[in-house]
Amino acid sequence: MIAKNLARALLYALLLLAALFFLAPLYVMLATSLKDAEQIRAGNLLSLPSALNFDAWSLAWSSACTGVDCRGLRPFFWNSVSMALPAVLISTAWGAVNGYVLSLWKFKGSELLFGFLLFGVFMPFQVVLLPMSQVLGYLGLSSSIAGLVLVHCLAGMAGTTLFFRNYYTAIPRELVNAARMDGAGFWRIFWRIVLPLSTPILMVTLIWQFTNIWNDFLFGVAFSGADSKPITVGLNNMANTSSSVKSYNVDMAAAVIAGLPTMLVYVLAGQYFVKGLTAGAVKG
Repeated sequence: MIAKNLARALLYALLLLAALFFLAPLYVMLATSLKDAEQIRAGNLLSLPSALNFDAWSLAWSSACTGVDCRGLRPFFWNSVSMALPAVLISTAWGAVNGYVLSLWKFKGSELLFGFLLFGVFMPFQVVLLPMSQVLGYLGLSSSIAGLVLVHCLAGMAGTTLFFRNYYTAIPRELVNAARMDGAGFWRIFWRIVLPLSTPILMVTLIWQFTNIWNDFLFGVAFSGADSKPITVGLNNMANTSSSVKSYNVDMAAAVIAGLPTMLVYVLAGQYFVKGLTAGAVKG
């Protein structure tokens, strides 16, 4: 009994140590963002701020310079919101329909098509930059938020299809067959039977897609224009803007602002993400 308790205490200590190590960068960012320039120069990296000072946050949001543009991260933040929300919803809906077809409405060559789709999950996105830029040019969507939405929908289609297809294969085909015998068609079965059973995988896909799209830098820097840059590009430009004195507190505040939406998503919906990942892992 004593050995068991000792082992459990050791395990908890190791987990606590790992959590502290993992959260240390976030603590440094928050603490630095609340310090003024003098305290940053005089103190050490891990010291607490002497007083709560939100001036750096105000500067990062509304007046810090990114190159010659001194409007802070606010326009970049709203660009990311305008890009991420439709891209997440469209790519999730697209993947749900694809997964529904490839699992419950199989046709000749469906497995081969699914195999080709899987290439999109493992393909490095760098190889599609040039052809994607040409496609956006042909469609007249270059350097626009609509173009970024299209890019993220196409880039996320393979992953969302994989999620939904693997989840829907666990749905008993007898449900679908019974609905078809009762006269239900393709869309009615999807809306009335399949979609109500999809809450766990919907949450996983929504959180996964939002995280990937919000944190994306490659597509943002490659396909955005002056008025459509997402927050990751704005943060990079702000951190690399040269000045006489480096404002580390402003940079740290900007980094926290850029990461705050994804942190909030995981804090508020993290339990659904875990439940969705484990749903269907064991077949009864």
